[in-house]
Amino acid sequence: MDANDGGSNAPEAGERTPASPEGPRPPASSGGPHPPAVPEDSHPPAVPEDSHPPAVPEDSHPPAVPEDPHPPAVPENRHPPAVPENPHPPAASGWPRVPAQQPPQPPPPEPRPPARSQPSHDPVDAPTAVPAYPDARIGVAALSLRYQVGAALAVAVVAVAALVHLGMVFLHVAPSNTVTKQHGKAIDEWIYPEFEQNWKLFAPNPLQQNIEVQVRADVRGADGTTRTTGWYDLSAEDGAAIDGNPLPSHTEQNELRRAWDFLTATHDNANRPIGLRGTLAETYLRRIVVLRLDRDDAAGKGGAVQRVQVRSRTTNVPPPEWSDEQVSTTPQYRLLPWWAVPADEAAGGVR
Repeated sequence: MDANDGGSNAPEAGERTPASPEGPRPPASSGGPHPPAVPEDSHPPAVPEDSHPPAVPEDSHPPAVPEDPHPPAVPENRHPPAVPENPHPPAASGWPRVPAQQPPQPPPPEPRPPARSQPSHDPVDAPTAVPAYPDARIGVAALSLRYQVGAALAVAVVAVAALVHLGMVFLHVAPSNTVTKQHGKAIDEWIYPEFEQNWKLFAPNPLQQNIEVQVRADVRGADGTTRTTGWYDLSAEDGAAIDGNPLPSHTEQNELRRAWDFLTATHDNANRPIGLRGTLAETYLRRIVVLRLDRDDAAGKGGAVQRVQVRSRTTNVPPPEWSDEQVSTTPQYRLLPWWAVPADEAAGGVR
């Protein structure tokens, strides 16, 4: 049957066909395929992101779509696909519709890294640590003004005391001069006895004598009798303890000798003490010799020392063989008076 036959229900070419919501659209007279009619209660399918709508002929009418209170969700697309321009759309004929040529698709976006619940602790990306107290002060600067002033005064007092002490020691060991002649007493009171110096500035003369300190005692025995001991050479005992010892005791080297020098410096030629320092020197030497006698067990078992007497034996050092100097080698003695020993020292001295 001819397509233009009047008995045919097919519309003629170029004739518009009204939309029919009640039934399907009749097929075209041509043999080409046509899309099926859209039912009334159907919803249009969701359009994918990367899809492009086909070209619509100019003279065609889309089928009526019923109203839907809940329109379908449209995928989010910030950049809708471009529709190619076609100045000559195809006519509504029996030829099948050719889909429009799609432009090249952009590459898919790179996947995002998974979100981290905690901040990163990468030492490279982490900011530099800032101290908790950038303005914190240390030392004296951390103190308040009142304490800073107190610390400054304390340092000043210590510095002045150190300078005064150094000056006194220098004047003490220096040769006799105008200052030592006028203020010799004040210098000695500062130096003795704690800071006594046993040397002199500017190459002092070396010792040329051997001085030995000896002692004897009156002891009371356990039976009540009294006797006098012989002379104990205390200097010889110290020398024997030092001889052959690579690390001798400082006490064994200097205690007895310094005590004797202290006594001779505070007594006159008649062995009378000069001032309070002379009495102090006697007490100091007496305690030393009583301790040495107790060490040597001079009083015996059950005995006690009642009195002691100290003397010195001085001998000149003989000159060397190549020297023509003539010196006397005869010993000289200096005998001190008897000293009574108090009861608290009689049993071995004050320890």
